[in-house]
Amino acid sequence: MTIATTDHAQIAAQPSWRPFRVTVSRVQQLSPSFVRITFTAGNLDEFGHDGPDQRVKLYLPRDGHELPELSLDWWSQYRHADPATRGFVRTYTIRAVRPQHREVDIDFALHGDGGPASAWARRATVGDEVALIGPNRLYGADCRGHEWNPPVGADDVLIAGDETALPAISGILASLRESPTCPARVRVMLEVPEPGDMIDLPAPEHAEVTWLPRRGSDGSAAANGSLLVESVCASGFGRDRRAEAAPTSTVDTVDIDLEILWEIAAAASSSVYAWIAGEAGAVKAIRRHLVGECGIDKSAVTFMGYWRTGRAEV
Repeated sequence: MTIATTDHAQIAAQPSWRPFRVTVSRVQQLSPSFVRITFTAGNLDEFGHDGPDQRVKLYLPRDGHELPELSLDWWSQYRHADPATRGFVRTYTIRAVRPQHREVDIDFALHGDGGPASAWARRATVGDEVALIGPNRLYGADCRGHEWNPPVGADDVLIAGDETALPAISGILASLRESPTCPARVRVMLEVPEPGDMIDLPAPEHAEVTWLPRRGSDGSAAANGSLLVESVCASGFGRDRRAEAAPTSTVDTVDIDLEILWEIAAAASSSVYAWIAGEAGAVKAIRRHLVGECGIDKSAVTFMGYWRTGRAEV
């Protein structure tokens, strides 16, 4: 929720992000691989929400340990806590915010007990407590932590991601459905674990939605990201706009084992815009295709490696 007016004295007195101690109030299984958890707290009417792909941090207590009281300097507090007893911090995207009801929804992609967040979400019950670290509405201005920002004039939009990007993509589509300036063409490509994960999306009526379940009817399973890369490369996105591309738009080398692939569109105007998120290896391959092969200006594309195969992310 963006506050239009800016009181600089208020901004100086308030942090842009702060921890909220929240309680699970509802758990809803959306599909085999997704569960929606609703959090509530008496002060969640002060939680900010400045973009449809708003990111937050979740602090999940370790089994057998109480949720600590987190200060405004929560990150330093976390880093200096005993690694054997401290909880886990993970990044998620808000699915919905209802300040009047003091509620926040987060959709979790489930992948067994291989990660602490997925394991926690699979067993979450009403009454469980966690800390939600996110935008502070009292700050009075944009608290950041969101990247959806189509350039002026973008009439051909590509949105692509895997299951970790589904909550953000759902929020983006909901915002486009309600926008009077929705682009003329909206292409959405979503890779999910299995066919049962093809849930209803709040998309504009003219949006072209392509679901890419990795598990086939014969029980076989494609590699993470492979179907998404193939679908984007076959889409023809941007090829009919090559004349508009900046001739100097090149792909520099990004080592995704050492660096975070996170590039945000900065074009003031463009007829095309792409928002890509998911496994870093797949995002890098899509980046190479759109910029290096199709000639799309990097400033008109947002690339985000949400996670990396074999590596825990915070």
